Amino acid sequence: MYLADRSAPAGAKTAPDGGTVRAPAVASAVLALGTVSLITDVSSEMVTAVLPLYLVAGLGLSPLGFGALDGVYNGVSALVQLTGGHLADRVRNHKLIAGIGYGLSALCKPLLLLAHSLGPVGVVLALERTGKGLRTAPRDALISLSTPAELQGRAFGVHRAMDTTGALLGPLTAFFILNMAVGGYDAVFGVSACIAVLGVVVLMLFVQSGAGPGPTGPAPGAVDPGGASPGPAKPDAVNVREALALLRQPRLRALTVCAALLGLTTVSDAFLYLLLQDRSGIHEQWFPLLPLGTAAVFLLLAVPAGALADRIGRRTVFLTGHALLLAGYGLLLWAPHWPALPWLVLVLHGMFYAATDGVLPAAVAATVPAELRATGIALVGTGRALARFGCSLAIGAAWTLWGAGPALAAAAAGLCCCTAVAGFVLRPDAPGSAPDPDRLPRGTR
Repeated sequence: MYLADRSAPAGAKTAPDGGTVRAPAVASAVLALGTVSLITDVSSEMVTAVLPLYLVAGLGLSPLGFGALDGVYNGVSALVQLTGGHLADRVRNHKLIAGIGYGLSALCKPLLLLAHSLGPVGVVLALERTGKGLRTAPRDALISLSTPAELQGRAFGVHRAMDTTGALLGPLTAFFILNMAVGGYDAVFGVSACIAVLGVVVLMLFVQSGAGPGPTGPAPGAVDPGGASPGPAKPDAVNVREALALLRQPRLRALTVCAALLGLTTVSDAFLYLLLQDRSGIHEQWFPLLPLGTAAVFLLLAVPAGALADRIGRRTVFLTGHALLLAGYGLLLWAPHWPALPWLVLVLHGMFYAATDGVLPAAVAATVPAELRATGIALVGTGRALARFGCSLAIGAAWTLWGAGPALAAAAAGLCCCTAVAGFVLRPDAPGSAPDPDRLPRGTR
């Protein structure tokens, strides 16, 4: 923790004449990275929107086979995320590692045009997710290091809102291409590749090699990459032992364990949409538009949810998000014939993402020193994503053996139990834990 100037408002800095100059509410680095994510998500979500039907209806995969590929799609990035975070902290160039990740994902998009069976598709998806894993932690570290501690939730909310704008436009683009182009799936993959390249170009041109200090000054141990003012010497490279030592911190260890537990019972987006189609009888033509409902709600609520987390505590908002997801599971299980079912489930799904996707890295950033920020974010993200990989495999197997209803019921029961456990473990007064940094007054951060 660091002490802020109590005489100046949050987000302000001192002018040479002794007055205060209010800094922008959101750092330029956050806006630039948000633009890159917006463009990249248009590309990625075009593929994600059609992939379930392409694999199940087009290639004839069973639910178990789709579960394996969906697990690869979500799990490989988890394995690589830790490497990306550690490399970014080690080489002290977050943009370089993020750029390699974005570039690798862009290169994989056109390869889907050549893959028409389970094996090749799995390899291409694994490589694409490798790129995502490399870029995620360095990108989130850049956001965190450019933002003062008391505004982390808002900054991540702004980034996730821009990212989700891309998630909103991607399925729309895929929908129109499928209905207008000959050879619809190949056309979707080709256009997606072109858009992904544009995202890499924007990253190279408009994102600096490192995030500068936030409006309230540099975080402890942060490096000023611009060299505009003298600062401490560049810290030594981070080694693996120092990175693993992060797990000795009680609160980070608790966040990692709880994120993994909750991930074990969080059904992937693709399976949720397939379950929704199975329960409500949505025509295949409209299937690519289902992610739009989630994305629209996420877009509207990402910034308010982040600001609310800064105000009342990230733990509270994070756990509430999982409770909302549990309500969505309940509707799918017990209200399959309601006309409003698709709308209600998609609204709850979007609220879940708004309350968790940006709030979790903001909570991690409050517990990790600046020189290990990418590594800390990667540790928690890796545990969560690996757990979701296991969930995809389990749901695919359960659906194949028992059917969709029992599979979802098992996931709902597990999510209920894990949310209760996480609420207990992450309580602010947990034995051996530091005071909850999410609830500190702004003047004492």
